Amino acid sequence: MTPRLEILMYHSISDTPGPTSISPQIFAAQMQALADSGLPVVSPDAMAAPPRARSVVITFDDGFADFDTVAWPILRTHGFCPIVYLPSGRMGGPEDWAGCNIPPRPLMSWDRVRHLAAEGVFFGGHSITHPDLTTLPADTLEHEVALSGQDIAARLGQPIRHFAPPYGASSPDVRRCIARHYTTSVGTRLGVARPGEDLHDLPRLEMFYFTDISRWQAHLAGRGGPYLAIRRTLRRARQMARTHFGVG
Repeated sequence: MTPRLEILMYHSISDTPGPTSISPQIFAAQMQALADSGLPVVSPDAMAAPPRARSVVITFDDGFADFDTVAWPILRTHGFCPIVYLPSGRMGGPEDWAGCNIPPRPLMSWDRVRHLAAEGVFFGGHSITHPDLTTLPADTLEHEVALSGQDIAARLGQPIRHFAPPYGASSPDVRRCIARHYTTSVGTRLGVARPGEDLHDLPRLEMFYFTDISRWQAHLAGRGGPYLAIRRTLRRARQMARTHFGVG
């Protein structure tokens, strides 16, 4: 089996509209298909080493309260252990950053985070206030990156080794800053991680693209390459349009 690590990206498991929400029913079907595939779902610490076989890591950004109430019970049923990236200065309140849902979705409390950590859920840094890190001066960038993990570590009594920049926004300076404090970092670059990847710019699979369960099953069966290629092409076209023409 080709060495590759497939890092799945989720945000909210809810019926709220938008690409950062996936319905509980679809999420349950995605996890059942993953379980049926027989692919190993591994610890996020596996991101730090080149994969020796095809395997999967499950990640969640932002720490929404529905991870605790909806996603975790489904994951626990299958024995899947995910990582949740937390904006440490926003926990216990609503999402309140640029591009957030209206009405805003609630984030987990620290009490629930501690409870989940005791059950085996991994946690990572996701900044303090969820800014676009590429827009920050060097001292503010250092503060947002370093203190996020330090705060989570102090609250949980365990090291925080992994990070995800908000919005997937990164740059060489941002990655160098992250690398000073974390073993790995994931972004929103669409793809699968292979040996030799930059450990601080790991690609992920945005699971909103796999809400069609038959398409997800085809990907798990090894027939997803053409679809991923199309999605990457469409993404690049949208990014070019935004860059050159200001099109959203």
